[in-house]
Amino acid sequence: MQIGLEYGRAQEAGSSVEVDDLSLSRLLNKTKLNIERKRSFDERSLSELSINVRALEGYDSIYSPGGYRSGFDTPSTARNSFQPHPMVAEAWDSLRRSLVHFRGQPVGTIAANDHGSEEILNYDQVFVRDFVPSALAFLMNGEPEIVKNFLLKTLHLQGWEKKIDRFTLGEGVMPASFKVLHDPARKTDTLIADFGESAIGELHLLTLGSGGLYFSVRIQKTHECQKGMRLILALCLSEGFDTFPTLLCADGCSMIDRRMGIYGYPIEIQALFFMALRCALPMLKHDAEGNEFVERIVKRLHALSYHMRGYFWLDFQQLNDIYRYKTEEYSHTAVNKFNVIPDSIPDWVFDFMPTRGGYFIGNVSPARMDFRWFALGNFVAILSSLSTPEQSMAIMDLIEERWEELVGEMPLKITYPAIENHEWRIVTGCDPKNTRWSYHNGGSWPVLLWLLTAACIKTGRPQIARRAIELVENRLLKDGWPEYYDGKLGRYIGKQARKFQTWSIAGYLVAKMMLEDPSHLGMVSLEEDKAMKPLIKRSNSWTC
Repeated sequence: MQIGLEYGRAQEAGSSVEVDDLSLSRLLNKTKLNIERKRSFDERSLSELSINVRALEGYDSIYSPGGYRSGFDTPSTARNSFQPHPMVAEAWDSLRRSLVHFRGQPVGTIAANDHGSEEILNYDQVFVRDFVPSALAFLMNGEPEIVKNFLLKTLHLQGWEKKIDRFTLGEGVMPASFKVLHDPARKTDTLIADFGESAIGELHLLTLGSGGLYFSVRIQKTHECQKGMRLILALCLSEGFDTFPTLLCADGCSMIDRRMGIYGYPIEIQALFFMALRCALPMLKHDAEGNEFVERIVKRLHALSYHMRGYFWLDFQQLNDIYRYKTEEYSHTAVNKFNVIPDSIPDWVFDFMPTRGGYFIGNVSPARMDFRWFALGNFVAILSSLSTPEQSMAIMDLIEERWEELVGEMPLKITYPAIENHEWRIVTGCDPKNTRWSYHNGGSWPVLLWLLTAACIKTGRPQIARRAIELVENRLLKDGWPEYYDGKLGRYIGKQARKFQTWSIAGYLVAKMMLEDPSHLGMVSLEEDKAMKPLIKRSNSWTC
């Protein structure tokens, strides 16, 4: 998300890149971060953690929309309050073994380094999406070089002509992944990008550019970077036939990149879109075109926050209100704006919803509400401040109240509950990988640990993160760093899970480093924008 990188001139000669590293040193400072203590599992406070922060100085720094620096390192002297777990050293060794080099420079990490698997498929490639936790781990460890190289390479690949089945994709589309081919005979390296034509089901495009902005990077305002951002923004903010501020997406457009019934307006994409837009504001150069984008972004952010906080939010009271909805309303004072039929509410949600807690549901569109819990979307909503402070606390309440369902024995359920039987056949197309309580269909993904930890720190509940990390440390290394776990409680290594999955490794490291030094939260979190319109209760009249 907000990976803090500032760098000077970027010059492309052929496919080689030269970058001035001097400006990177300006980022290697600490940040001031407000962390408020809330309810947790016990009465211990964040004062137990070694929070090493200092105020910002100078005007040549990069600021987040919330007023906080997003880029800094963590000197080893600042990380000495915790006894390191033996897993940490093993994790770093495994992460470094996954590094990919192009012309002698590290440019990313492969998806998995599982030598025991007979089929490599595309797990030997550098995935733009999968590199996020690896990038954060290296930045938090004071190693920005690999992230800088990665960003430059993806910007370079964005400029390539992109065709799938004779159809030319938009200029702003970022690659789903890339691979480096080494020719030892000729002593050459070749970069090969995949824009979706080689991915399974061709579903790795990640919503046209939201994937590219997934990092919400902060970089120097060079021509190359400005052009890349503006191409992505032009795609995401393009006018169409939509009547909602949310992004319309096909199925398989997110971390869940196979058919799982998330077509429409999935919470994960909307939260990432919100985060990306907020991060773009201070990054855009204020020329004529940049100012036009800023104006469009501000308007979209206000509309998007209003829409999401109202229509996507579900707690006990909202569920009761929907249960009592009238249908076929026709007026500006209608409460049931999407004409949701109360009988379409699934039975499980009535038992799942506690009296204390709430969450953003998976999808909302006319006559359709997907009540499933999606972890990534809700955590990004907290980190981007798409959720109000009260909603953020309610999401954490839900995790505490439904720990067995959402965390179980291995963090963390990517979605809940699983779809089964006839619904599974219709929704997934009988996908053998997404059977019930497996993979994207209710599987448990260790990579989500870092997002949970970040959300815990932001909401003042580090004990939730500690408890989850302890579960991970009981098994993850012993099991060989699997990609995901199966079963209602996440007890079994996934039936097709790759071992030594890089983002499982990196996610653990990022979670540990954030918990040891909570000031790292500034890399991935934005403070609330007070200018956003307050939430209007669903039971009141709605005016957009």
